[in-house]
Amino acid sequence: MSLNYVQMGDIVYAAVDIYNDEEGGIPVLEAGELIASAGTRGVIVNIGETEEEPPQKIFLVRFELPDTTLGAPTGCLPEELTTEKITA
Repeated sequence: MSLNYVQMGDIVYAAVDIYNDEEGGIPVLEAGELIASAGTRGVIVNIGETEEEPPQKIFLVRFELPDTTLGAPTGCLPEELTTEKITA
């Protein structure tokens, strides 16, 4: 399934390791802290787009933590996500 067709509630996977930005975009995490390693499952909680031109889609995703709870909502670009499960 392409990211063009995902909706809120759909399962996605981190396509790459995703880190908190250096400005500490997610306040409950340290700047530069790993949010989700490649292959981590997440659920889309919202979809929006940037205000810049041309607009780019942004997916708000809550990734699964090792204890199976969901982590803080994380803004992800399309190239950071996949709908296909990644196996090592």
